[in-house]
Amino acid sequence: MPKVTYVQPDGSAESYDVPAGKSLMLAAISHNVPGILGECGGQAMCATCHVYVDEEFLDRLAPLSEDEDEMLDATTSERLPNSRLSCQLICGPELDGLIVTLPEDQA
Repeated sequence: MPKVTYVQPDGSAESYDVPAGKSLMLAAISHNVPGILGECGGQAMCATCHVYVDEEFLDRLAPLSEDEDEMLDATTSERLPNSRLSCQLICGPELDGLIVTLPEDQA
């Protein structure tokens, strides 16, 4: 099972096993990761699951959809080149060891 590390803005981090096929947002919510709100339930309609993906993993991710790209323009924290919506990142073996950092603010 792939392991994903969620890093808080203060630098604290927790790692969790995430079943293949599950989104990083749903995994974060099921483990009560602070800072991942997922208000729209994973529909790429709210940007409250914004994360910064460790650059080592960017080429392993599915490309941005048009909806995700549009929502990333509406994040409350700065959009960076490695910004993604965790609801759109589906875990698989290629993401084992993934590190994502949460932004200062989601709402």
